[in-house]
Amino acid sequence: MEIIVKGMVCHHCVDAVERVLRSAGLTPVSVTLGRAEIKENLDDSALQILDNLLESEGFSRLLDADSQLVERIKRAVIEHVRKPNECRLNLSACLEKHLGATYDTMSRVFSSHEGRTVEKYQMAQRVEWVKELLGYGQYTISEIADMTGYSSTAHLSRQFKSVTGLTPTEYLRTSMDRRGLNEV
Repeated sequence: MEIIVKGMVCHHCVDAVERVLRSAGLTPVSVTLGRAEIKENLDDSALQILDNLLESEGFSRLLDADSQLVERIKRAVIEHVRKPNECRLNLSACLEKHLGATYDTMSRVFSSHEGRTVEKYQMAQRVEWVKELLGYGQYTISEIADMTGYSSTAHLSRQFKSVTGLTPTEYLRTSMDRRGLNEV
């Protein structure tokens, strides 16, 4: 049985959903971003229990076709962003190829459900990846620009600032100033 799950954005989410499924006594066949396949077929009462468990972890099961399409678009965008050297197509062509729908349809459905365009979502995902890489403290901004598919550090910095309100350097400085709750 396939379950489409809303709210999965990283490998930690995949692990969390797999734990939820196992805690419900289910047998996951595969769990990937936005999708889980289990061996069992569930009745309505078992699905309600699963819904409650997913919600307790910040996820939800998607039922309608448009919501499922939005989650598939999100997964494809994240894949496109995180593997810039694997897909030489632009975003719209990549989505059409992988999802089998016209970009116009996907864009319209996505915008109506999310309140932002697919392009804005892609930009936000790229910036989140940059923030993650900056947090490691192992790479220069130039290396990060190259790793994340930006044409230059200036382009990365402009887009980063337009999304976060800070330059990458300012972001690093403010994140170093933050203290954990146990340090207060």
